[in-house]
Amino acid sequence: MSLEDGRQEEEAPPAADSKISADDGRRYWAGVDADVNGMLGGFPAVSRVDLRGSRSFLAKLGLGRNKGVKAIRRALEGGAGIGRITQGLLLDVAEAVDVVEPIAKFTAALEGHPRVGRVYNVGLEEWRADENDGNADDKDVVYDLVWNQWCLGHLTDDQLRNYLTRCAAALSRADDGKVRGVIVVKENMGTAEEDLFDDVDSSVTRRDGTFRRIFEEAGLRIVKTELQHGFPDVLYPVRMYALKPKDV
Repeated sequence: MSLEDGRQEEEAPPAADSKISADDGRRYWAGVDADVNGMLGGFPAVSRVDLRGSRSFLAKLGLGRNKGVKAIRRALEGGAGIGRITQGLLLDVAEAVDVVEPIAKFTAALEGHPRVGRVYNVGLEEWRADENDGNADDKDVVYDLVWNQWCLGHLTDDQLRNYLTRCAAALSRADDGKVRGVIVVKENMGTAEEDLFDDVDSSVTRRDGTFRRIFEEAGLRIVKTELQHGFPDVLYPVRMYALKPKDV
């Protein structure tokens, strides 16, 4: 047998998202303080800049306030944590906001808020818009906006594609049947050649190209995208995407 014949083909390294463990991720977050410092990994000062950039992005999509009138009837925040974005942005532009967050201690402060609707204490991979615990008022809930920020790294590529597909199915439609609602993804952008797995919180930082591939696989098109400005250089670049189904 020649050396060439005896050489074993090297196995490709496992994909970064294959290392994600929902249990490990939730254990990490269960040990984090339920405050802005905890949510932002020790960088609470970026919250104001972050919310300002997000508000500007929504305004460019026509989803701000016009003469005091809110453009969004109902919004959903995925991976809401303590509701930093819900309370700091979404409730200012939406009449009501539902939230998805698996760590119940984070959403405790949102319970009973007059304009916070459903609080889904489940992971994004488990969330279903049509699971309403028998509440007839929630039977046909649709969303003008689904906001996802700094949470999608806890989903595998397959889970993310399926989650975005469910989000698209829950978007509101105009009277002519065209989709009116929009999905926003705001996430860190990987700058390495490959997506990076973080074993501290069991998450993946994806590259722009990976996001775009997954959006395509989920049947979504990008209607607008831009980078967040004003963050410290020590942080990852952050990009916002506004998404709608490709068939509309």
